[in-house]
Amino acid sequence: MLETEARDAIIIALDMSREEALELCEKLSGKAVWVKVGMTLFYRYGPAIVDEMRALGFKVFLDLKLHDIPFQIRGAAYSASLGGADLLSIHGLGGAAMIAEGRAGVEEAGKGTRLLAISVLTSMDQDALASIGVDSPVAEEVRRLATLAVGAGAHGIVCSPQEAAEMRELLGPETLIVCPGIRPAGADVGDQARIATPAAAIPAARPMRYFESSFYPYVVCSCR
Repeated sequence: MLETEARDAIIIALDMSREEALELCEKLSGKAVWVKVGMTLFYRYGPAIVDEMRALGFKVFLDLKLHDIPFQIRGAAYSASLGGADLLSIHGLGGAAMIAEGRAGVEEAGKGTRLLAISVLTSMDQDALASIGVDSPVAEEVRRLATLAVGAGAHGIVCSPQEAAEMRELLGPETLIVCPGIRPAGADVGDQARIATPAAAIPAARPMRYFESSFYPYVVCSCR
């Protein structure tokens, strides 16, 4: 993998304060391409934080995991796209009609935003799925939701690195695949249940398009 490809294959998760995020982005200037703005920053600072990241030269994955009735999702996706999101997450569990309306919203905005459907959250294991009435194995549920989402118009999916290779084979070379849950060996995994180390995830970067770096404390991983 070339250095330029490696930079475009890592998304730095800014799950921290605005001050910490800006400090980290200054250090990453010229070294990283993508940052993830999630609920922690967006719910406090709104679209302004996306504007700040873009002004610093970064592409933005706006990870809001949209999940509502189709009408609301179309409007939300439209607004998020106009607000500067390059990637936008939506819950696959919302169903085909919701995802289709999300796709319609980003297309209407005309900014090139790509829609990523969440499959099974990386904090969930088999017991967690069973607790909400899903008896199928995790990998099977990821396959089901991924197939539904892409068929309904999502540009890609979010899954754990444990399912990435199978998803690439299932969905083909053009579908975007984003994988959170990358943790160095021995690091605190927090609430993550389905994870991989950088050593395991980086070789998978060839069949994957992106994987999200969400290390503790915010370590940037090189794909060299």
